[in-house]
Amino acid sequence: MSVREEIIAQAMNLPQMPAPVVRVMNYLSRPDADLNELAKLIEYDPGLTVNVLRMANSSFFGGGVQVSTVRDALFRLGTRRVVQLVIASGVAPNARSAVVGYGLEEGELLRQAIAVGVAAELLAAELDLRAPDHTFTSGLLCNIGKKVLGGFLEVDAGPILAMAAREHVPFEQAEREVLGIDHAELGAELLSRWSLPPSIVECVRWHLDPCSAPGSDQALDLVHVGFVLATMAGIGQGLDGLNYMVCQKSFERLNVTPLAMARTMEKLLEALAEIEEILSSV
Repeated sequence: MSVREEIIAQAMNLPQMPAPVVRVMNYLSRPDADLNELAKLIEYDPGLTVNVLRMANSSFFGGGVQVSTVRDALFRLGTRRVVQLVIASGVAPNARSAVVGYGLEEGELLRQAIAVGVAAELLAAELDLRAPDHTFTSGLLCNIGKKVLGGFLEVDAGPILAMAAREHVPFEQAEREVLGIDHAELGAELLSRWSLPPSIVECVRWHLDPCSAPGSDQALDLVHVGFVLATMAGIGQGLDGLNYMVCQKSFERLNVTPLAMARTMEKLLEALAEIEEILSSV
């Protein structure tokens, strides 16, 4: 078995999203999905209900609108946002632990995941764009591949770090050379096996290099710039540090200005503490 095949096999051992989250996602894939039935499905799980309401009542997600039932959350925030909250509650437990291979302490991968998703949405608002439905979730999931590759990097990160420095190549390119796969591709493979929507899978796959993606996607551009912003803020920097390329085409397609970057960064740092506290307790 090649190193690449071994890595993919290990990825399949990563715990699935909690069963209630999977049930909600599967129900939403039905053409006859009903809002009231969706609310009941969420409310069948007390823990999921508490998590959704806690996030729905945060200033970032809810915008100050207080809700007391899942049905209220669905009608006031919309199905799109509530589904994002459901998925977020499923991602948090997997992303909370330390990823030693990347030099990420406990909670740091979760913090980075939150920062990328939040930055992507804040940037869209700053640019007066309506972020596609899958933007926040894609940002939240973009680095899930690190959970698996971290185990391999913990064994021997030396060759990857050495190649990146010696060849002056991005960290993910060195990953591919040494391991046969990078963490973005591995994350996409994992999410595909979890039956997440292709739009999310593609964002995760290409978030580090939208310039090489087979097609353009506004959500992908937003997530890429969100990742750049989070990295610039020093959030989630581990062994890989700043060793990533920036796709200028993403910035051009979105018409990102230095002022928009500065304003988004400021809002990101303000929102991050509250959201991190919420998801860390999930």
